Formats: sequence, C-alpha cells, structure tokens
Amino acid sequence: MNKCERLKQDLDTKGSGSMKAYGHSMLPILKSGSVLTFEKTDTYEIGDIVFCKVKGRYIDAHKIIKKDANKGFLIANNHGYENGWTKIIYGRVITGEYQNKVIFERGGKR
Repeated sequence: MNKCERLKQDLDTKGSGSMKAYGHSMLPILKSGSVLTFEKTDTYEIGDIVFCKVKGRYIDAHKIIKKDANKGFLIANNHGYENGWTKIIYGRVITGEYQNKVIFERGGKR
C-alpha cells in the first residue's frame, strides 16, 4: 500500500491522518518534505488545501480555487496551475510541519 492509499484508508476509518508531501507547487505555504495532517469533513471550501483525486491521480496537497454545483471543486497549486475538476476529496490539511516546526495551520498563518 502506498502513502496515498494509506492516508485514504486512515481518513475513511479514523477521520484523520498524516503524510509527508514533497514538491514545490505549494510554496511559500508548504515546503517540500512537510508533514501534513489531514481531517475528513462533510464540507470543503475555496482556499482549503486538500488531498483528492483528479483525473484518476492522487493530488496530495493542492488548493480548492472554485466550486460548482455540477462539476465539484477546481483544484490548483499555489502558482496557478489547474489540475482539473473533481468531486473526490478525501480530506483537508489542518496543520503542516517542517523540521518539527508548525508552518501552516488551517484558518491562520505561521
């Protein structure tokens, strides 16, 4: 089982989970190698950083930039690249830690 499938299972069974995310697509909000803690919820909003599936691929930490009643959620990185629309969101980031320091908290900045 890979890290995305393990996180999906944790969110389905426990309602929360964590995963280390790599890449620079969410700079300066998140750094490559950040440990992200996710929570499953009934509603997701524009600006939430989410773990989802777009066009059959897992997206571990990108933002919701638009909502549509028919299409679902438009997912993009922090530099404007749009991954596409999805209705499959597993959870949202509530905290991000890098080198044992909190660098992101949902609803606030660090």
